[in-house]
Amino acid sequence: MAALGWLTPRRRSATARSVLAGEASAEAARKSSQELEELALEAAPDVTDQEPAFPVLGDVKAAAFFDLDNTVMQGAALFHFGRGLYKRKFFETRDLARFAWQQAWFRLAGVEDPEHMQDARDSALSIVKGHRVSELMSIGEEIYDEYMAERIWPGTRALAQAHLDAGQKVWLVTAAPVEIATVIARRLGLTGALGTVAESVDGVYTGKLVGEPLHGPAKAEAVRALAAAEGLDLSRCAAYSDSHNDIPMLSLVGHPYAINPDAKLRKHARNLDWRLRDYRTGRKAAKVGIPAAAGVGAVAGGTAAAIALHRRRR
Repeated sequence: MAALGWLTPRRRSATARSVLAGEASAEAARKSSQELEELALEAAPDVTDQEPAFPVLGDVKAAAFFDLDNTVMQGAALFHFGRGLYKRKFFETRDLARFAWQQAWFRLAGVEDPEHMQDARDSALSIVKGHRVSELMSIGEEIYDEYMAERIWPGTRALAQAHLDAGQKVWLVTAAPVEIATVIARRLGLTGALGTVAESVDGVYTGKLVGEPLHGPAKAEAVRALAAAEGLDLSRCAAYSDSHNDIPMLSLVGHPYAINPDAKLRKHARNLDWRLRDYRTGRKAAKVGIPAAAGVGAVAGGTAAAIALHRRRR
């Protein structure tokens, strides 16, 4: 039963396509990071809590890697991007309904179902085919203000800022398109982003991917490739995610954090004494060495509003 696929444990290992996707994402991230690094020095998110004892001040061999969906942002970035493209008449109402269903599943199931995510990415690729990369980047800026800015978890943002304040680089690592991830990273004052790389020729999307979506083992390969290129010591780095699909990435670093974890990741983190933090309800997570963190994000919502929006526009 495909609809219950999220209930079935999945074991995946890195494949040649995972490695290709990871290396392509790392290369794309490094190309865009210089400008973002300069902007990060000027960024000052509005946080008021004390800086945690970790990360270590001045440790330039360390960096932090943050998953995006439901770790930094409530919901899925690709869904919010889809809403913005629909508003701009990139596709029809039936496609919006599909995006809304995928987002509802993501919220209610609490996990990333590979089949739903693949469907969302295939839809996005068909939508952007033939459009210029620069056009999507410009639209991404607008969509961030319209749908994403208010969905950033303040607590996770504060953790990222703590790494920046310690003089470390901070990267988003996401299955979302690298161009959109880069916009989000820049707007948050982060160093850059590792994301899914869509093929383009002469600045125009072909509708194909380079390798595979940056998901699961591919994320770990991207982090590994970027760390090698940047001269980082992964044992001194930190990684943050909500999903058990990111256990390969979390297992790479010396400081893994489970943020708003799904049930499988919560169990895995407790078994290994990983640090946990949950911003969804305001309750304190299990105390396993978590440092002080900043304010509590709003309770996850928005799915009903998205579906209601779709119904009003039918």
